[in-house]
Amino acid sequence: MSDQIPAAEAGVEQSMRRVALTALAGTSIEWYDFFIYGTAAALVFPTAFFSSGMSETVALIAAFGTFAVGFLARPIGGIIFGHYGDRVGRKAALVTALMMMGVATTLIGLLPTYATIGALAPVLLVILRFIQGLAVGGQWGGAMLLVTENAPQEKRGYYGAYAQAGAAVGLILANLAFLGVSAMLTDDEFMAWGWRLPFLASVVLIGVSIYVQITLEDTPAFKRLKEAKAAKDLAEPTDPELVEKALTASRSPIIEALVLYPKQIVLAAGAFLSVQVSFYILVAWVVAYGSSSSGLGLSRDVMLAAVLISTAAQLPALFLAAAWSDRHGRRGVYMAGAVLLGLWGFALFPLMETGEFLWITVGLAGGQIFLAMMYGPQAAFLAELFSVEVRYSGASLGYQLGAILGGALAPTIATILWGEFGVIYISVYIALASVLTLISVWMLTETRGTDLADVKS
Repeated sequence: MSDQIPAAEAGVEQSMRRVALTALAGTSIEWYDFFIYGTAAALVFPTAFFSSGMSETVALIAAFGTFAVGFLARPIGGIIFGHYGDRVGRKAALVTALMMMGVATTLIGLLPTYATIGALAPVLLVILRFIQGLAVGGQWGGAMLLVTENAPQEKRGYYGAYAQAGAAVGLILANLAFLGVSAMLTDDEFMAWGWRLPFLASVVLIGVSIYVQITLEDTPAFKRLKEAKAAKDLAEPTDPELVEKALTASRSPIIEALVLYPKQIVLAAGAFLSVQVSFYILVAWVVAYGSSSSGLGLSRDVMLAAVLISTAAQLPALFLAAAWSDRHGRRGVYMAGAVLLGLWGFALFPLMETGEFLWITVGLAGGQIFLAMMYGPQAAFLAELFSVEVRYSGASLGYQLGAILGGALAPTIATILWGEFGVIYISVYIALASVLTLISVWMLTETRGTDLADVKS
């Protein structure tokens, strides 16, 4: 008997690792698809999809404007997939989102340019970017819940970080893809057709979605919810209490989440502000700033390499912060990250302005590490804020509202602040977002130890 218990525990641990690694693979490729757009928006899209009559700055703002469309779609995706995930299942919603992203990104790689079809080119680009946004709006909730609702309570933050790490891994893959293509081709070849290759490679995501559909089961928390609903359906319908619960359950999960958890949704969005503002400045805007003639005037490859290395520094910090939150609580490490990131914003640009690759990388890596102190525990933190019936909807809506408020216009706002006032105001922008995040997390309660399988209605 004593040998069977460790064997059973080992089996659970092995199954959990498979779920976590599958979630990491899916989210990594999903975010790869989302991020190659940001890199292309900084390097290629201003000339490929907009009129040559525009100035460099105006074309860059236009390209980053299409980048923002993906963020506008993310809350809509969160609503649609949240409803689907809370009613049909976490796995079904995740598979659909992964498949949608794979198809949309592959089609971007096949789009004709402005020189070929004129104004229709940016219109089609915006449509496909919108579909990307819908997909990523649904993907995060599915992947995050697939991991956190399967994880043991004492390791929920740590395993939740696997879903979060997909963003960093996806960005690294996106930069490696552009660096590899750029190294193999001349600048003219890269601008003419080479930039399409990273987009076409995303067809792999379709295979990952099929694997998830075939091999993984839905989460224990969702199975328990389905069992509870089935039991209510079999109960005496004249029971007033059960009738009331049935009527409540018939409402859309997103409506139910808004009715039950309005404060948590708003504060979850606020908690995400600093992460989003800083992240898209650190990984998208700095590439344009560093490689433009009006900025630092460095090579594109230097900036992509600095972003790649600094993002790699985020990965161990994600897991360390998430594991710390399992032992000491989510709020403390989250708020510490907000304070440190807000302060680091004032060191970032002096380090970059040295023009030295080492100090540029240090500046970006510091920001990524402090950002990871928030992003690492976030999956568990947001999952624990909501009951199982509306968890996909509530967590996704809070997360995606934070994304649109923080990340959608961050590169555009940074470009405008830089042009009008100088980079010091971008540091102020980062600090302001950090203050709002600090206040939001302070107003939330500690969630560590929450039972995610508890059915409340």
